[in-house]
Amino acid sequence: MPADRHILGLSAFYHDSAAALVVDGKIISAAQEERFTRQKNDPEFPANAVAFCLRQAGLSPAQLDAVVFYDKPMLKFARLLESYLAVAPGGWRTFPATLANWLGGKLDLRKTIRAELPGLRPDCEILFTEHHLSHAASAFYPSPFDEAAILTIDGVGEWATTTIGHGRGREIKMLKELRFPHSLGLVYSAFTNYCGFRINSGEYKLMGLAPYGEPVFADTIRRELLDLKADGSFWLNLDYFDFLRGTTMTNPKFHRLFGGPPRGPEEPITQRHMDVARSIQLVTEEIMVLLARQAREVTGQKNLCLAGGVALNCVANGIILREKIFENIWIQPAAGDAGGALGAALAAWHLHPDSPARKAELSDAMQSSLLGPEFSDAEIAAVLQANGAVFQKLENSALLDLTVELLRAEKVVGWFQGRMEFGPRALGNRSIIGDARSAKMQSVMNLKVKFRESFRPFAPIVRRERVADYFDLDFDSPYMLLVAPVKKELCREVSAELKGLDRLKEIRSTLPAITHVDYSARIQTVSRAGNPLLYDLLLRFEAVTGCAVLVNTSFNVRGEPIVCTPDDAYRCFMNTEMDFLILGHYLIERAAQPQKNVTRRIAPQAD
Repeated sequence: MPADRHILGLSAFYHDSAAALVVDGKIISAAQEERFTRQKNDPEFPANAVAFCLRQAGLSPAQLDAVVFYDKPMLKFARLLESYLAVAPGGWRTFPATLANWLGGKLDLRKTIRAELPGLRPDCEILFTEHHLSHAASAFYPSPFDEAAILTIDGVGEWATTTIGHGRGREIKMLKELRFPHSLGLVYSAFTNYCGFRINSGEYKLMGLAPYGEPVFADTIRRELLDLKADGSFWLNLDYFDFLRGTTMTNPKFHRLFGGPPRGPEEPITQRHMDVARSIQLVTEEIMVLLARQAREVTGQKNLCLAGGVALNCVANGIILREKIFENIWIQPAAGDAGGALGAALAAWHLHPDSPARKAELSDAMQSSLLGPEFSDAEIAAVLQANGAVFQKLENSALLDLTVELLRAEKVVGWFQGRMEFGPRALGNRSIIGDARSAKMQSVMNLKVKFRESFRPFAPIVRRERVADYFDLDFDSPYMLLVAPVKKELCREVSAELKGLDRLKEIRSTLPAITHVDYSARIQTVSRAGNPLLYDLLLRFEAVTGCAVLVNTSFNVRGEPIVCTPDDAYRCFMNTEMDFLILGHYLIERAAQPQKNVTRRIAPQAD
């Protein structure tokens, strides 16, 4: 294999399309299509993401040696046909549209890829990996482990919904799998939809809502919906689900079981919805712990790699860590379908028979997941001038000092720096930041900046060496994928009389902006090597205030992808009540901006 082999990975057509470029086994770039088109979870062919990945490396399509798609369309199509036949004539409402969609281009993906990438050489390979191998590769190959158990859990790939694998060197062996329709991801999505949130984007809302409820339906789920085994595998009772036959996830029998019809997207959230959320979250945690124990037993490994959409359930991840099933855990930050593009490219590199031996990197092969576009000061200034913005330029030291003072004054600050994050989390380069000590910060950010539900918690960022001083965690969490309790000595007792969302009114700790209703927090640890500017900001904030923690939430509003460009950031800023925006070295104050309407390129979708 040539040492500089250029491999482009793709995910497309189902959810959250993305592209990733790997050269000589190294990750060069990766991005989701939604960031460019501004259409959340854009499933179309990732033309803009591909163009960025090639541009970042200075390549043209003609210089690609392989293009790799993250699943096998023929196997997926066979599963769809088999599933429709199994319930016929039950699926007659959706079958014609599904068939037309597949015959319209999904089956002959080699032709589609060559049409979308004119200039590919005739000898450029068009390859396909199995869906869960893509997930497994995305988790194992960037991990710091020479050998590890690999657990992947999602809705469904071709047939597999959950797999256990074993990674060693450059080899991955898939050992066990659970198959469609028995899927933890689909079950969680069904409950997400039932509670009034959008499938494939609202699952984290269900997770955030769960602590407000009680697990009163957990036994009902275990008894009626699942036949759960000791190894974490289970059979679904399909009498309660409609995803095989119709256009919805659940059916009237499901609705009767849980006390009423599905919640509409804008209908009030009741205690019943909170209890349903808590119940399925608890059962999900139980299943994930059983699966982790099975992965340890089957592989005998001390290290675990996690991927697949369900691996974004950071509450369950935190429980797996605290159970000490494994000594070390590494979770792919782009755990969902977008990360499959990266896994496909990495699998094509490492599993090639002529590939050199893999050596696990002690440094972060994911490069803090900062794999997207970046913009120079000159490019940022040109955007601000084109928008008629009023701004000033500051060097790093003055910029950090001023930001600290703004945060101390309880200002909400948009923070746009360096390369954009790959995956669903803003990790400090496309972020909105605030003072975690502020009692009003959560409500201000949720209602006046993010325009989202008031119950949604915010994540803390903290320097790695200080994390154990604030949280019951002494472990790297650079990708905001672990939840842990806030230290007891920082917490306050609250009244037992308040119920449901009324519990939001109480201050639970000395860090109220990041302490969830159950005294937990979704933690991001920051190292100087991973993000030096953000690290220095935390260091200076602590020097002035004595507090080492800030709020970090994604730079977007409800229904909109995280911002990509300076223009996206400025437009989002002007359409919210953020106080200040920092773009690279430029400071923009809301009060100083001309009073004119700056519309978004594309309005946010309903979420």
